[in-house]
Amino acid sequence: MLKKKMPIGIDDFADIMTQGFYYVDKTGMIKELLENWGKVNLFTRPRRFGKSMNMSMLKYFFEIGTNKSLFDGLEISRETALCEEYMGQFPVISVSLKQVSGVSFEEAKTQLWSVITEAAEELDHLQDSKVLNARDKRKIFDLSEGNGNQQEGLRLMSRMLYKHYGKKTIILIDEYDAPLQKAQENGYYGDMVKLIRQLFGYALKSNEALYFSVLTGCMRVSKESIFSDLNNPDTHTMLDPQFGEWFGFTDVEVQQMLRAYNLQDYYQITKDWYDGYCMGKTQNIYCPWDVIKWCKALEADRDAVPENYWANVSENNIVYQFVEMADETTRFDLETLSEGHCVDKSISMELTYKDIGASIDNLWSVLFTTGYLTQRGRNEDGTYKLAIPNKEVRSIFHQQIKKWILTKIEVGLQVLYEAMDRGKAEEIQQQINSCLKESVSFMDGGNTVEQKESFYHGLLLGLVKGRRGWVVKSNREAGDGRADIILIDRIKNTGIIIEVKYAVESSVLKDMAQEGLRQIESRKYDEYFLGYDLGNISKYGIAFYKRKCMFEKK
Repeated sequence: MLKKKMPIGIDDFADIMTQGFYYVDKTGMIKELLENWGKVNLFTRPRRFGKSMNMSMLKYFFEIGTNKSLFDGLEISRETALCEEYMGQFPVISVSLKQVSGVSFEEAKTQLWSVITEAAEELDHLQDSKVLNARDKRKIFDLSEGNGNQQEGLRLMSRMLYKHYGKKTIILIDEYDAPLQKAQENGYYGDMVKLIRQLFGYALKSNEALYFSVLTGCMRVSKESIFSDLNNPDTHTMLDPQFGEWFGFTDVEVQQMLRAYNLQDYYQITKDWYDGYCMGKTQNIYCPWDVIKWCKALEADRDAVPENYWANVSENNIVYQFVEMADETTRFDLETLSEGHCVDKSISMELTYKDIGASIDNLWSVLFTTGYLTQRGRNEDGTYKLAIPNKEVRSIFHQQIKKWILTKIEVGLQVLYEAMDRGKAEEIQQQINSCLKESVSFMDGGNTVEQKESFYHGLLLGLVKGRRGWVVKSNREAGDGRADIILIDRIKNTGIIIEVKYAVESSVLKDMAQEGLRQIESRKYDEYFLGYDLGNISKYGIAFYKRKCMFEKK
């Protein structure tokens, strides 16, 4: 029997079920939604946690004329009475605002209009309606042509569907807050707030044609900005106990998926890298995108190593902004997090995008809502125990902190390079220490000396790669081993060998730096330069301990 295909980049439920893709059954969400729904239902989860797939699932379940066989054998099919009453019984309008991302308000407004127009085009069958009059049909046609009142588009479509079918409409809006994020980044937030508020106000409040609606997004944008024209939506965030298992993969689901592809031996490494989220009271939630990409990599190569898949599809500038704003207290908190412990913080689930950078307290909340942190329980004072969920997210922090460090010392890089040209170990040490003093010991994160050395190795590599005229090699075979960093200055015809060490305490920094030098000598790393005819070769043992470093030269 052929294994099912990995659904990478596939978020259409019908495609998953008919084209041989692996599907983690989340149809139980339908029952919970119907048993607990309100008029307006909002689900907030980080990106790549299955929101779009679930919205597609809802569309195919409720939509009139659906292919009911799509749900054969799935969890919801066991609810026969519920399926009889609800499956294929409602007109559905389904839109995604993910692509509304213009650099100007006019461009974004045009993109939003395209979303409404495309939704109207799907109602061409109403032109043959025996119920709608000529005026009704003209309104739908005009909307599909890009004419009419954009803000009233969703309400108009729902009214026409209600009139035609005699059944109220379900409206699904995926990534509802994406236009607001882009608007904040590009300076037209106020205008976009007004537009989205009008669109939602018309469609979701006092709309007699609406049965219910579901919205998804990353953040619960505050009532004062978006939902001011609505009654309170029934909001389900990562803190709420309901719907905890429907977004993201549970531990059981991940184990089942690994077995399906004969990858069960990789369970622990999968868990270490991609598990760790808590949704309400549901523990051990994995990011689906990560698990699927990782399984795909393992299928191709059983020697594959875990990668940071989520960082490639998520906006990580928030981490950089957080580190940039960090004061001494926050730096201590970051150190605590890096050591695998929790920090106690208040979390606000109702922020506006314009308020994100107003204070470090807001950034804690955003790091939580966007998936960079998770919660491990609540304290008596109402604060939450926040933690870094897994190795993947920890690596994101490391990357952004390194980026911040390099930005901080960019002006001083020339001084560093000149010190290396002159072979002045004390000056090199001083330049890097001036940077480390302002950074955080979180940056040496990792549970082992090897992981810590790897981080500092990467930091140094980033520094020296900025020098024009230097050829930089990392972990290159040399002599009887692998040298951490090898530099060749083609302009000055010189070479440098650097061996990086991590000291378990400050008192042994010098000893570890000298150990680095001894390793260079004993393993004959300088043999790498045989045949280069260099005028001079410098050897550095470099040891780090949190915000300190020490250089030894030969």
